[in-house]
Amino acid sequence: MAHPFALIPLTKERIISMATSGTETQPSADDLSGTDPHSIEGKLAELESRRAESRTGGGAKAIERQRERGKLTARERLDLLFDDGTFEEMDAFVTHRTSRFGLAKQRHPGDAVVTGHGEIDGRLAFAYSQDFTVLGGSLSEVVAEKIVKIQDLSMKVGAPIIALNDGGGARIQEGVASLRGYGDLFLRNTLASGVVPQIGVSMGPNAGGGVYSPAIMDFIFMVDGIGQMYITGPDVIRAVSGEEVTHEDLGGARTHASKSGVAHFAISGEEATLDTVRTLLSYLPATNMEDPPYVDLGDDPDRRNDDFLDLVPTDSMQGYDVRDVIRGIADHGEFLEVHAQWARNIAVGLARMGGQTVGVVGNAPDTFAGVLDIDASRKAARFVRFCDCFNIPIVTLVDVPGFLPGTQQEYGGIITHGAKLLYAYAEATVPKISVTLRKSYGGAHIVMSSKYLGSDVNLAWPTAQIAVMGAEGAVNVIHRRAIAEAADADAERARLIAEFETEFSNPYQAAQLGFIDDVIDPRETRRCVIRALRMLARKSESLPPKKHGNIPL
Repeated sequence: MAHPFALIPLTKERIISMATSGTETQPSADDLSGTDPHSIEGKLAELESRRAESRTGGGAKAIERQRERGKLTARERLDLLFDDGTFEEMDAFVTHRTSRFGLAKQRHPGDAVVTGHGEIDGRLAFAYSQDFTVLGGSLSEVVAEKIVKIQDLSMKVGAPIIALNDGGGARIQEGVASLRGYGDLFLRNTLASGVVPQIGVSMGPNAGGGVYSPAIMDFIFMVDGIGQMYITGPDVIRAVSGEEVTHEDLGGARTHASKSGVAHFAISGEEATLDTVRTLLSYLPATNMEDPPYVDLGDDPDRRNDDFLDLVPTDSMQGYDVRDVIRGIADHGEFLEVHAQWARNIAVGLARMGGQTVGVVGNAPDTFAGVLDIDASRKAARFVRFCDCFNIPIVTLVDVPGFLPGTQQEYGGIITHGAKLLYAYAEATVPKISVTLRKSYGGAHIVMSSKYLGSDVNLAWPTAQIAVMGAEGAVNVIHRRAIAEAADADAERARLIAEFETEFSNPYQAAQLGFIDDVIDPRETRRCVIRALRMLARKSESLPPKKHGNIPL
């Protein structure tokens, strides 16, 4: 649902004032007529006149149309994103160089993007905001040059970059020059990957080449009802295949947050979206050469959680929400979930434990029993690799019955997609801590941050069941003949299952072999994990020298 600008709280009146001054206070010719243009006063008057013209974007009528669509302007968005008064604009006087197709009469200072730097919670960040009021926010040669300039700066000084996207793709009138501009952006997105955090925010249409830059970034936000992303729009799809689809169903926030997984966050309202961007950045380091910021929230590191005794059912067939466990061990229960609406059989996100940022991965038995499938594997693998890029320790909560069987999964490539998660955990050199809450069977047991993949500390609750497979399936394989020959097959099967559960469906065989470092009281989970994090604070591990690995398809 669109949220019109008029609904922004009065605390943001400064935004309205800024926009108004940009459209109404430009000095007129009469204002300047009595000033010597060669004097310092004249020069300053000209400067202010040019700045005012740049602030108007595409003009008052274009700004009004933007608001009628329920959208903020490019500068209003930046004012919401950055700390008050800290944003410094760059290249406000740049104009495009094209005269064909009537563009000579459509030159606006700054062209179709606002770029610059400022502070977010007192920390340096770069951003660019596409201006839909200027030629639909289309990417021209000079728009690309402006963006590239701050991309390069963000890498040089080591600071995050945020892209506020609201544009119609390449500027067709400029031909291949605009396409070259996209290539320049994509190259720098790739070079910056794993070096500085990159965040894309869809706050309007993003089509064609415009979707690939955010796709390379670390996180994609979409404003519900406003943001749209697709390679080809509904008109092209209708012409090529005859399929009818709306813009929202094809590429809206809810579609990409729940079906495709393209969007990590889908949030109602532009202000709420930008607030969440600020929250996300509070967990992250500025660059891969730093650790995440330490924030002491005053939550006792030794706090016990008695609710855990009842939260996770001992019956492995019953579901529960692993997010309740995550909130129970996180500082003050704060958990920023990533991809909350997609592949809900696994939960990933950021939290703090003892003031330290951690990435949390947890199987979610309330959805498909917490089984690993294609989407869950992709989701968790991408998140684990992000945490490893930016020195964020990984805490894994394990309750997984295995990989999802079936032809749909096999034909979809569950083998290689599941291998991505295995690869991500094995490759990660940050501190890795796992806690097995209940089931941990077969190949899924290996994949979920097992000791065999280099996990540093592996803990388990007494309710943990670590085995090749569940008791019933194992008995049917191992004792097939004995059951078939028994006078009472059902009774013999039940006896053998109970015997198998007693001997193997527990954490102690794995603990005897050193694969589990300790079996802990569930109520002490927070304390045990935080102490492990502190012990691993100075961990140093390097991978074999190589250009890069070759992640599974």
